[in-house]
Amino acid sequence: MDLSSFLQALIPSWNSAYLLLGFFAYLAIAGSIVLGKLVPGVVLADGTRLHYRCNGLVLLLLLVALLGISAKMDFVSPTAISERGFELLSTTFIFSFLVTLALYFAGCKSHSKSSSLKPHTTGNLIHDWWFGIQLNPHFMGIDLKFLFVRAGMMGWLLINLSVLAKSIQDGTLSKSMILFQIFCALYILDYFVHEEYMTSTWDIIAERLGFMLVFGDLVWIPFTFSIQGWWLLANEVKLTTTTIIANCPVFLIGYMVFRGANKQKHVFKKNPKAPIWGKPPKVIGGKLLASGYWGIARHCNYLGDLLLALSFSLPCGISIFYSFLQFTSSILLSNISSYSVDMEGEKGRISLCEEV
Repeated sequence: MDLSSFLQALIPSWNSAYLLLGFFAYLAIAGSIVLGKLVPGVVLADGTRLHYRCNGLVLLLLLVALLGISAKMDFVSPTAISERGFELLSTTFIFSFLVTLALYFAGCKSHSKSSSLKPHTTGNLIHDWWFGIQLNPHFMGIDLKFLFVRAGMMGWLLINLSVLAKSIQDGTLSKSMILFQIFCALYILDYFVHEEYMTSTWDIIAERLGFMLVFGDLVWIPFTFSIQGWWLLANEVKLTTTTIIANCPVFLIGYMVFRGANKQKHVFKKNPKAPIWGKPPKVIGGKLLASGYWGIARHCNYLGDLLLALSFSLPCGISIFYSFLQFTSSILLSNISSYSVDMEGEKGRISLCEEV
């Protein structure tokens, strides 16, 4: 694709806007109706806590089923997303920008004293717009931060499935594409099976909702995490059976470390006395978990995530492995060195406790 064609493809369209708005309308309406486990969030500074209806798995399966039936009845095209990839990218970016502006101005007008809605402004417009000024803004009773995270993860799967449908339609379906699709689908489904773990993450409990999070959830997650699928759609990669089998342990080990570390952190935040690997948890500074995976390294969950990302990328060809290995090594070395420095003094230990 030359530059002019690329720029032309980036122009937003009303069809893309309709797809995006329809997607959010479904999430908002169905999310309020469909039953699900009500999970209490962490206690906020003012002593209150939000509750989250974790029905994302049901919503996702229902949405995929509805889209599948609609495609079978020729109501929608299964390749609608893959044929409008760049359009949707630019449309979603604009949507994220406008939503963040609305959040900023609505937050500035808020007179609420609650921890969730109290505006925190610095006087720097760019800073406040980027990082947000409210912790948990709501719209018509819907927690927007939780909605956007859910939308990003579901959007990633919908993009992948549309790319898969396009490869089947074009007759280019390969083992590489199938392997990539299986790994991503398992990861996304697992996220919604354990959706309640999201309620104790730093994004939810501490980050205010500004452009950084909105863009990250709605644009970065679905449109960059699906890059391998787009690449495989345009490039043929032939994997041997041995290569496919060898890639599976990378995914499984990455999943085990990623899910295990995050589960331990979530359980510890809910019950600081819950045993980790059958033993009482070790704690530094009253808040920093130093048992289980968190006693092995500062951020084992990142290592698991990196291995999972590697398993998503290896189906694209072995040449990508070397650049990925170089990147992974630099990340691990920086984490090890910073962990050693932070453990030297009380001040470092406190900062670690606050981060976890």
